[in-house]
Parts: sequence; structure tokens; C-alpha cells
Amino acid sequence: MTPGRPPARPGTAPEPDPTADQATKDAMSNATTVSPAHSASTASTLITNIASLVTNDPSLGDRSPLGLVQDAAVVIEGDRVVWTGDQSKAPATDNRVDAGGRAVLPGFVDSHSHLVFAGDRTQEFNARMSGRPYSAGGIRTTVAATRAASDGELEANVTRYLAEALRQGTTTFETKSGYGLTVEDEARALRIAAAHTDEVTYLGAHIVAPEFAEDPAGYVALVTGEMLDACAPHARWIDVFCEKGAFDADQARAILTAGKAKGLHPRVHANQLSYGPGVQLAVELDAASADHCTHLTDADVDALASGRTVATLLPGAEFSTRAAWPDARRLLDAGATVALSTDCNPGSSFTSSVPFCIALAVRDMGMTPDEAVWSATAGGAAALRRDDIGRLTPGAYADLTLLDAPSHVHLAYRPGVPLVGGVWRRGVRVV
Repeated sequence: MTPGRPPARPGTAPEPDPTADQATKDAMSNATTVSPAHSASTASTLITNIASLVTNDPSLGDRSPLGLVQDAAVVIEGDRVVWTGDQSKAPATDNRVDAGGRAVLPGFVDSHSHLVFAGDRTQEFNARMSGRPYSAGGIRTTVAATRAASDGELEANVTRYLAEALRQGTTTFETKSGYGLTVEDEARALRIAAAHTDEVTYLGAHIVAPEFAEDPAGYVALVTGEMLDACAPHARWIDVFCEKGAFDADQARAILTAGKAKGLHPRVHANQLSYGPGVQLAVELDAASADHCTHLTDADVDALASGRTVATLLPGAEFSTRAAWPDARRLLDAGATVALSTDCNPGSSFTSSVPFCIALAVRDMGMTPDEAVWSATAGGAAALRRDDIGRLTPGAYADLTLLDAPSHVHLAYRPGVPLVGGVWRRGVRVV
């Protein structure tokens, strides 16, 4: 079963240097390399003795979607991967790192998170675990706390949770506004987020702001007008919670269309709490992703399978709300591209651990370990419409996760165990 549609590989194979020794010629013929722009005047590092290497390139290794290479090596120059292949054919480098017979895979790509917030919703979680159902209204608690927080407090929270995620192998993340719901608070949330990532999403349409409870049309006008003007310069994406208790299809379409006119590309919180129009709207507007996808009709599945919109599944939310699990198997069998992400937020999914989400997806959502790992790396990259992350092939960013295990399967096989033993981001070891 094909886990999704891997992005195209950048770079082309160079002509072998006639003065090179035979081992180097063999190495160059075994893997592509990047253009000289990425390899000039920078030190090179060989990571070798890798028991199993996930490349996410089906032309390599076992020819599966993971492109799994055994007894492998990777060469990094600057912030890029420049060579991948059999360790016996690795070219000479300036530096060498011994992986110790452990597994290496691309850094996780968390394409859905809500990290700019303040406050705590422990009591809500405790009540929910005692029988109270989850609803969208709990967001208002975090809105009040976030509005009251200083910029420094919000910045400290973002930094804390990013460091937490990095220790667990996440090297790329998307994050959203959505806990301010005023022009000033939404704009400052995006400014803070943009200091940490390029993948910033304007989510003024998280819920209707409390001040507009009796005038939702007025709030939509604010979100598509003055608030959008203030937020668009700091964001790449625009998102909307299309759900009962939040925004209906007409409101969501107006919000996303206004964002597109400002150069922001759509994402949609879709079909989380009930069947609804979110997925169809996402595909109609060529949204990069429809996120949650818990309640899907056959028409929703067909739409996702036939379009470019990625179905981003967020099992931490189902775990934390005791809701029905998304049916990943149904989506995969239909040919949809699936991503896995944390949905890290203080209310419905307070986890920054992609490995935890991988384990949940394998145990409760019908995914194989291979599919779950692909979806948490290349799938996340597809949900961000990126081909320079989520894979370990020449030209991609050198974002790598080293596991204290011989195989990526251990992420599901040993749930809850801190298996990440090393992380490189943009070619620099940070964990």
C-alpha cells in the first residue's frame, strides 16, 4: 500500500569526475548529489554505520515508499544532504559520525500546532476524563488567558514547547494564531510565531470572539478585513475552524477566499466533531490540508483522494477527548495523501510528541509503522507543500533524527519510550 505521494526530488545526478577514484565513482553513481551552490566552501560530515535509513525516496534501498536503505550512510554539507546510500560506497568527507548501528530518519514535520497561548486547562481535561464531552467552546478559556499574557510570557511558552518538540525529533513545525481574536492579539501572536518558523498560519477564525457572540457576521467582517490586513504580512497560511459551534461553510469560504486574495494559502480544520462541509470546501479551494478528518463520508474520501489536499490526522486530539479515531486505513486505501501531526494545544491535544502520535496511529487508526512514519515526515512536508524537508535525499535540508533503536518500527513498537538519541537541524546537531 502506498502511504502517499512523495514529493519530487530536487537535483540531478552529476557526471562522474574522471579523476576520481573508483570508490568515489561508484558512490556518485549510487546516489544523486546537489548542485555546487550547496556544497562549495563548507565542511562535509559523513554519518555512517546506520542500521536502517529512512530516505522517503522509493528509488532507493528497498524501493518502498520509505526508500529504506540498510547499512547506510548520509553525507551533509552545510545545511543540506548531498549524498545518501550504502555506507561501503560513501565518499570521503571532512568529518565522520558513527551512528552505532542505529536507525536514522528525516526530522519529523509537525504541520499542525497551536503554540502561541497562555494558561492551563487541566480542570477541563480532568472533567472531560470524568465524562464531560469536548466542544469548541473551551477555546474561550485560552483566549482570555492569552489576551492577558505579556509578549514575553507568550514567547517563553513558544520557546519551551519548541524545545520540547525538538528533543523528540521535530525539526519543522507549523503553528497558528487563534487565541487572541482581536486585531492586536492575533497580529502579535503571528509576529511571535514568525520569529521561530516560516510556517505561520493566521487563524483569526478559530471561534467567534466573545465580544461578537451575538454578531457572528460582524466578526467575519473583522476577520476578513482589518484583522486580515494586520496579520497577512506575518503569515503564509490562513485557516478556519469549519464546524458546528465555530464557522459554517459560507462563513469559512468567505474567510479563506479573502485570505487567498491577500496571498495566504488555505488550510481547514475540517470534520473533527461531526460530519460537515469542511473537507469538501478544502478540496474546492485547493487547501494544502484538511485537518482532523474524523467524520468522513464516501464523497469526502473520494474528494481527498482525487485532489491535492492532504488529510492531516491528529490522533492526540482523539486520545485527549476520547473521541472516535479517524480511519486512516480508509483514506490510504482510497489513495489519499495522509499526514500525521500533534495538534499541540492546551485544550484538546496537549502533546508535542510526534512519536506518541505515530504509536497511536498504528495502534488505533489502522496504519502500518511504515505508513505512520512516512506520514509524520514526508506527509507533513506535503501538507506544507514542501519538497526540501521530510526526506533524506540530496538537495533536502539536513534535518535528521537518530533513534536509540535499530529500526523506525520501534517508534510504535516501544510507545512512550524516549528513543530519540540525536537530532540534526539544517546540518547542525542540536540534540
